Amino acid sequence: MAGRQEKTIPLRRNGTHPLGAGRETVSRLFLMGRFLLRSFPEVARELENWRRMALSCPDECLRRMALASIGGKAFHCQGGGVFSAWTGAHRRELVRAIVSLQTISDYLDNLCDRAGVQDEEAFRQLHLAFTDALCPGGPVGDYYRFYPHRDDGGYLERLVQTCRQALAVLPAYAPVKDEARRLAGLYCRLQVFKHIDWGRREECLTRWLNPQLAAYHGQIYWWELAAATGSTLGIFALFALAARGGFTRRDVQLVTAAYFPWIGGLHILLDYFIDQQEDRQGGDLNFIFYYRTPQEAVRRLVFFLERSLELAAALPGAHFHRTVVQGLLAMYLSDPKVEAQGLVDARRSMLQCAERGAGALFQLCGLLRRSGVI
Repeated sequence: MAGRQEKTIPLRRNGTHPLGAGRETVSRLFLMGRFLLRSFPEVARELENWRRMALSCPDECLRRMALASIGGKAFHCQGGGVFSAWTGAHRRELVRAIVSLQTISDYLDNLCDRAGVQDEEAFRQLHLAFTDALCPGGPVGDYYRFYPHRDDGGYLERLVQTCRQALAVLPAYAPVKDEARRLAGLYCRLQVFKHIDWGRREECLTRWLNPQLAAYHGQIYWWELAAATGSTLGIFALFALAARGGFTRRDVQLVTAAYFPWIGGLHILLDYFIDQQEDRQGGDLNFIFYYRTPQEAVRRLVFFLERSLELAAALPGAHFHRTVVQGLLAMYLSDPKVEAQGLVDARRSMLQCAERGAGALFQLCGLLRRSGVI
């Protein structure tokens, strides 16, 4: 696993680089160009293949849930695809692994949340598909064993096998596999607890997460840790390391610690932040509601942003990971829901606290939204 570690350039106190803003801007534009011109089309092709297979699901409910997950949540795969812009020769395999795993995630989320089922045992069994997808060469489970619908025409098993096959081709997956599986286990546990009967959700979540808070020395609330477990970005960052190779054990530890709980927490808290109105109307769980005031919510989001940028600066490929953090802000805060809910001042506060370049990414995401790309 040993290899040359990328040299990172320390930030100045004002958040800029010794290389200068001009060179950093050019680098960011090159990265985004590679993402939009290469990764985006590859993600679209993968999703279209899965859409065609979903159309063949014999069970009407499963077919509807599969198609809805692709049609309504494609931006999850698009966002995950940014990690392929950091790789070279194995970009296509990385895209295939990311899209198949994220599609499993989005499909299972619909099965647990939108199909009228609240069976904890069924949810646990379904989510074995998510963890199995990270184990090339492993057995395939009976994922619908306790679920009232079963006949998907092989759709979920094909997703699992496709992810496995793509990961097996990456040059250095074995050294990151255990950490990827650990994050996946946390993700699956959250998905089970947050979809069970309302009367048990908070009790189960707090009983699980409160004992783990001591590791963060009072810096984090239980619902923020819960949010962090719900992000797939840490897993994708480890996939990207595996695609690149030439990293150390310490690199794996640094990447994992930056993405969990900080970058992943920022990711999911932003997602809940822009969904407040619809979650109130739908009576859905939203971790932003646990803050005492809207002002506290914004302060905590800024705290997660600052920690994410600080830790990203110490990673191999620091510029890439800082761009991921800024891209999260740009993607979520450019959503029309922000203005519709009167959250413009909060958006301004967060963008002002980000490093140089976040504003440009925000403008780019706004343009992509207006043009229908995202």
